[in-house]
Amino acid sequence: MNYTVSFYNSSVQKEIYGWPTGIYAKFLRIAEQIEISGPNLGLPYTRALGEGLFEIRAKGPEGIGRAFFCCVVNREVVILHGFIKKTQKTPQKEIQLARKRLKYIKK
Repeated sequence: MNYTVSFYNSSVQKEIYGWPTGIYAKFLRIAEQIEISGPNLGLPYTRALGEGLFEIRAKGPEGIGRAFFCCVVNREVVILHGFIKKTQKTPQKEIQLARKRLKYIKK
């Protein structure tokens, strides 16, 4: 039951690669687990946001990162958007960007 994790585009990949070391390391561990077990890891690692959108919840000593993803055919998980949280609540504009990219992919 192997999955593939890919990025929506190179700017999303570059953004996540630029995360602080501890947060990025946690993201990598979660992404590797998704490749092995699938995207339904559940809290505290992943969470469903509805309508086919999910989030990876990466927490490190430097803070918290969020990466939104969706699942497409052939067991592919696409990372749509990632950012470092600055507030307790996830900003709506970050979710809206991920949903916009999700709609584009699902066409």
